[in-house]
Amino acid sequence: KQPISPSSNRQSSYVEEAGSGIVLRHGDRNFIVTNYHVIENSAVSDIRIEADGKWFVPNRVVHDRETDLSVMFIDRSDLVPAQLGNSATVDIGEFVVAIGSPFGLSHSVSYGIVSAMGRRDLELGPQGVRYQNFIQTDASINPGNSGGPLINLRGEVIGINTAIASN
Repeated sequence: KQPISPSSNRQSSYVEEAGSGIVLRHGDRNFIVTNYHVIENSAVSDIRIEADGKWFVPNRVVHDRETDLSVMFIDRSDLVPAQLGNSATVDIGEFVVAIGSPFGLSHSVSYGIVSAMGRRDLELGPQGVRYQNFIQTDASINPGNSGGPLINLRGEVIGINTAIASN
């Protein structure tokens, strides 16, 4: 989990928000995956990523708006990548941990159980999320948890915290 702080300097306004991300490794290269909605209004040079007390920016970012995911290319080989699990093997009632930076409070953890699998047809944000197959959990998810991992008790990432249900 890495805190991510996108900011935008568009039209003389300054917006700073916090989200989370997951370090993944493919071959010998590290990437950070987060939600698209966390960084959607930011230029690559505006994105700040904190790891081990050091801040850096990604080299390149690619987005998939229809799944609400973004991948940031980074030149850091010293980050420990997450272990991926298989979300298809998750059972209702399984204990999970949500990691993120709710309300800008970095390195925060909450726990709960998987309440449901395969949630679809949810209205999420103004642009929506076309491809949906969500894991529902009762672990506390708040603004700033977006992009962070949902982890099983084996320490494997089984999902990405994306949305909250609130009034």
